[in-house]
Amino acid sequence: MRGLLTPLARDCEVTMIPSGERVMVPAGTEVRVLQTLGGNVTVQGDYGQLMRIDEKDADALGADYVAQNPKPAESEAPAEEGAFDEERVWEQLRTVYDPEIPVNIVELGLVYQCKATPLPEGGQRVEIQMTVTAPGCGMGPVLVDDVRRKVQDVPGVKEANVELVWEPPWDQSRMSDVARLQLGWM
Repeated sequence: MRGLLTPLARDCEVTMIPSGERVMVPAGTEVRVLQTLGGNVTVQGDYGQLMRIDEKDADALGADYVAQNPKPAESEAPAEEGAFDEERVWEQLRTVYDPEIPVNIVELGLVYQCKATPLPEGGQRVEIQMTVTAPGCGMGPVLVDDVRRKVQDVPGVKEANVELVWEPPWDQSRMSDVARLQLGWM
């Protein structure tokens, strides 16, 4: 399916990249799947525009796509409880991807701070400062929502505060060696 034109099986709300604008794309519109990472799908429209289809709407790509890209099995039990472990927060952060670059936000160097503080009533408040690769990128709020949602799923996290910051400005020197390897820059 990757690279082939695929007509949308139903109307689908997408996020335009890089503006972050939400638009409805009608059924039958042909798109090309570029990447499926972190559950979301980046597609290219027939005029070259990039769009992100949220994981919950991946079925709009049709039965063949869903069959070839099954969702991980989800437990019917409530989220696992247990002691808070900051490494689990970092694991979740590594499941959030830039929709244009096939590298997670940790390896890209977009996460500037991740700090956990115990709450008096129990649980943890996790405060994250992150940025995006370009100040004008409208995907910042979308990525912030992804981070907040995924971090709140970590056992022991009661609050997840995610702040989009611009200082210091991001540049390629913040990328890890892993990211450089993934992009073929090493």
